Amino acid sequence: MKNLDKNNIIGVAALLVHAAKIDEQYSNDEKVLIKRFIKSYLENSNEENILKEAEEIENNSNQLLNFTNIIKKNDEETKSDIITHLWKIIISDNTIDQYESNLMRRICGLIYFPDKMSAEIKLQILNNKWPILLKMNVLSANLLIV
Repeated sequence: MKNLDKNNIIGVAALLVHAAKIDEQYSNDEKVLIKRFIKSYLENSNEENILKEAEEIENNSNQLLNFTNIIKKNDEETKSDIITHLWKIIISDNTIDQYESNLMRRICGLIYFPDKMSAEIKLQILNNKWPILLKMNVLSANLLIV
């Protein structure tokens, strides 16, 4: 699965930065999650430098298409892993707003990743984060938007 080269990882990291910034709250927690993504694909790299490069690319780009083309060329397992990282970043601040939800739908469409699988990944992450609240149906509607 780990078949993305450094340039591809920087591009995907830029997409993760975009997802983190879309709610206008780019937190240190989100940066840590992006660095974990980078480390999971490039074990012997400087995640901080790659993150800075990805942030610069994201700041200078106005289209998702550039980032999603990298993902679209990969297998389902890689796509699933990237969607998982995207959801982890979005959910990290304990809310999913309409812009984040819309972003995920658009990304899934652009990379030909089924919405149902994306929803299952999101629910798995939510279940890992708040298993008892999910079972009791106590979670906020803002977290269940897809």
